[in-house]
Amino acid sequence: MPDYLIRNATVVNEGSRFKADVIVRKGLIEAVHRDVHYDSKRDTAGLEIIDATGLVLMPGIIDDQVHFREPGLTYKAEISTESRAAVAGGITSFMEMPNTIPNTLTRDLLEEKYSRAAEVSMANYSFYMGASNQNISEIVKTDPINVCGIKIFMGSSTGNMLVDNQEVLEGIFRDAPCLITVHCEYEPRVHEMTLHYRKLYGDDAPPHIHPLVRDAEACYRSSSQAVELAAKHNTRLHVLHLSSAKEMSLFSNALPLSEKRITAEVCLHHLWFSDEDYKRKGNFIKWNPSVKSVLDREAIMEALLDGRIDVVATDHAPHTLEEKMRPYFLSPSGGPMVQHLLPAMLSLAHGGKLSLEMLVDKMCHNPAICFNVSKRGFIRPGYHADLVLIDPSQEWKVRREDVLYKCGWSPLEGEILHGAVTHTFINGNLAYDRGVFDETVRGERLKFDR
Repeated sequence: MPDYLIRNATVVNEGSRFKADVIVRKGLIEAVHRDVHYDSKRDTAGLEIIDATGLVLMPGIIDDQVHFREPGLTYKAEISTESRAAVAGGITSFMEMPNTIPNTLTRDLLEEKYSRAAEVSMANYSFYMGASNQNISEIVKTDPINVCGIKIFMGSSTGNMLVDNQEVLEGIFRDAPCLITVHCEYEPRVHEMTLHYRKLYGDDAPPHIHPLVRDAEACYRSSSQAVELAAKHNTRLHVLHLSSAKEMSLFSNALPLSEKRITAEVCLHHLWFSDEDYKRKGNFIKWNPSVKSVLDREAIMEALLDGRIDVVATDHAPHTLEEKMRPYFLSPSGGPMVQHLLPAMLSLAHGGKLSLEMLVDKMCHNPAICFNVSKRGFIRPGYHADLVLIDPSQEWKVRREDVLYKCGWSPLEGEILHGAVTHTFINGNLAYDRGVFDETVRGERLKFDR
């Protein structure tokens, strides 16, 4: 493994922005030297030098919510293809969801996914233990040091993963050995609205009804239930992909993140799109929970800025083009995002929506704090060298021919983005260098300080 001197970078880390030289040895960050440059042969001996003049150096992104579709749905995506796309987008660690086939509802099935990732994943990885109405005996044995968390679908899901038994929910929230994440949509409400709009439109329903079928009320009723359960049992709860203004009242910025028991996440698509975009994007922005109004998007951004929302992620969930082009009621929800999360968020920063420092907080530092990720998410001596260099001045257009996802498309096609990833380091290995991959790089299993 080569050692590196990243010279003359503009480092964005822990609320500060400063010029520095960063030394990486044996996969770890050895030193961060502010305003000091190493020009002598002795100082640079054995180091490969990367000139980062004009570039921004930040910690690698930790994406706490992806669906890489393996096993069972590999015609849509694979751990190998999607982790590679993630690395090109500056994501150095991911946490993957359990609604694969079979659903990840036992420790044996969970370990099979870890074994597969060790073979093929370019990025660092962790996998959630899934919950059902029948597997609480497996859930309580989840290893909090080696598993990112437990995932509960309190709404529609793949297979046998809707948890709607109140007694089971109480038991999971009471006895979970580690953090719980939740997908919150109130299933009876979604079912009621689906029947209503099927009757109204039949098979010709337009995609713009999606935020009416899966409305803010469905989200709030489920999210509020999850928050009430967590408060009752003092559960460490992380609510995923919030999508409505009404839900923002459930979360607080009164405590430092490290002291919060209930935290919140928003995904890129709920910050980028609104219901006005269904006219041009159709099913390609059909997600669960749905993309809602401009007012909802604005309220979510306000909560992100003021600290009620702690984390930005992707909910990367690829489907084939053929599937997304089906009629509305037959088209699956979800879309691929890992390659474009960081450039899109850099574009929001370029437009004045948030600062680079806050971007790094929400996508690097805060996921590490929320999940107690061991020695990642910060540029600190002794931490794993998961690092990303970006060119904030580069403007580019998202084109289908440049998409790296196995599904071959992006909901951001045609968008002009401001900022591009130039280099991505995984545990000190230069995995991505201006469009060129080191295909030998493999990530590591994430560990958690719990």
